[in-house]
Amino acid sequence: MHKFSKEELWYYTKRAFWVLFAWVLISNSLFLYEYLTLVENNALTSEYDFTISFRTNLLVSVIAGLIGGTLTLNFMERSLRKYAFGKALVVIAITYLFVALLVSLIGSAYFYSDSFGKPFHSQEVIDALKLFFESWLFIKNIIIWLFIVLGTVIIFMVNDKYGPGVFPDYLKGKYFSPKRERRIFMFADIRNATGIAEALGEEKYFHFLKDFFEDIASPIQQSQGEVYQYVGDEVVVTWKMKNGLKRGNALRCFYKMRDAIKKRETYYTKTYGYLPIFKVGLHYGAVMVGELGKIKRDIAFSGDVLNTTARIQAKCNENQVNILVSNDFANIVYQLPEGLEKETIGSVQLRGKAEEITLVTYREI
Repeated sequence: MHKFSKEELWYYTKRAFWVLFAWVLISNSLFLYEYLTLVENNALTSEYDFTISFRTNLLVSVIAGLIGGTLTLNFMERSLRKYAFGKALVVIAITYLFVALLVSLIGSAYFYSDSFGKPFHSQEVIDALKLFFESWLFIKNIIIWLFIVLGTVIIFMVNDKYGPGVFPDYLKGKYFSPKRERRIFMFADIRNATGIAEALGEEKYFHFLKDFFEDIASPIQQSQGEVYQYVGDEVVVTWKMKNGLKRGNALRCFYKMRDAIKKRETYYTKTYGYLPIFKVGLHYGAVMVGELGKIKRDIAFSGDVLNTTARIQAKCNENQVNILVSNDFANIVYQLPEGLEKETIGSVQLRGKAEEITLVTYREI
């Protein structure tokens, strides 16, 4: 069973809170809209009790938000990663229907019990529940909540694709026209990838890469990184300056990725006979960022900082280290993760660069 770190728990707690907040807001906004519509059209009867109806709707939205935020959506998201899309949809549909029935049962039982002044198990409440589950009101609620759940899952999927905070920028069209930004980049590459690929064969090596990229996804998300692209056995991660420097996120990401792989060492050695040891290079600088493509639109970065970061990572082998950063980057990391100290490697000439650059690594103490 997976043991969550404090960072993972905090990450999922924040997601659960925003799901709870959004679902309660949406549900009660829809309730008030329907109520005001009925009032405007003089469609309310004397039997209608606003207080009981509002309390019931609030109860249902809170329960749905708690279950959805803490369990359902995280489970659904893992299903989308673990299974083929068609199978994942079946799992999501079954999970949703089960939770929807449970929440509907709790909400309607509370409503009728409060309205009749009778206990949940009374015959009057049971009869009313039977009629409710056969009514169009129940079907309408199921459909509304289906759209709310699917909308939330889609937002999470898009957020995973572009990284934390990028989806709102994308919706606002921030990158429709190219913009100049200062960004941190990390190039991560598996050591001896060619040898592992030859030993495993194409199909098994593909699954090896798939497992590796899935295992490092959570550390990247928790460090507020954005996956720019996967190129073979390499992944390129980027951060906005504020996100990457906060709590040493960009630097911390490498060690969290390494720890995530170490936790799965038994699985990798039994399944593939190899543990994915990787090396990274980090640098920062100005880039142009904007949407590219017509058939397939994507957010792309362009600038010398990408080439420099790739060259820095390539120097890991000859310096026999797993992490190298530019001295410029090392100097701006104002929150060094606990247990690390900076060690200057020296000045080197990078391929394609006119001037030498000073490289830095980190030692654990």
